[in-house]
Amino acid sequence: SFGIVSDVLPTFSRKPLFGRPFVIFSGILIGFLGFGVWSHHMFATGLGPIPDTFFSLSTMLIAIPTGVKIFNWLGTMYGGRLRFAMPMRFCTAFLFQFLCAGLTGIMLGVVPFDWQLTDSYFVVAHFHFVLVGAIIFNIFAAIYYWFPKATGRMLGETLGHWHFWLLVIGFNMTFVTLHFAGVLGMPQRIYTYPA
Repeated sequence: SFGIVSDVLPTFSRKPLFGRPFVIFSGILIGFLGFGVWSHHMFATGLGPIPDTFFSLSTMLIAIPTGVKIFNWLGTMYGGRLRFAMPMRFCTAFLFQFLCAGLTGIMLGVVPFDWQLTDSYFVVAHFHFVLVGAIIFNIFAAIYYWFPKATGRMLGETLGHWHFWLLVIGFNMTFVTLHFAGVLGMPQRIYTYPA
């Protein structure tokens, strides 16, 4: 997924990827540290203080290479001659969504905060920002980027704009509001609202 951004951003910024070795090393580090963050979704299960501390620290630590990637991608765009074709639009939307996902991930990495919001819609919103924001937006960037190269035919720009704006607005209206509902105590997995 990150490879798509590292391919599209330099193309539509008309300059090479900023800090390429750091982007590559950060990707390897994220893959390695990813094995140590999975349990941050289980703080409220009674793992104990030592595992909670380990998983909390690993969650905070994975933010460093992730931040390096985001700043390198922004550095690629900075000073470039940007052309906001459809792939570039989806990549810049990805950057915003992924930043929100990372910030809420750091919040959930704090054990007391996570205890308060476990099984709430805040966790659902964070999860969807990670998955939809990071994967779906990049998949559409890849389709708009590689379809013309594979077929020799451009996709419709007007439909692309409709697709982009409906997805961005609909996604944010859905999942940003779920953050607020979760902070206000709305639990997940219920079929009706409390009286």
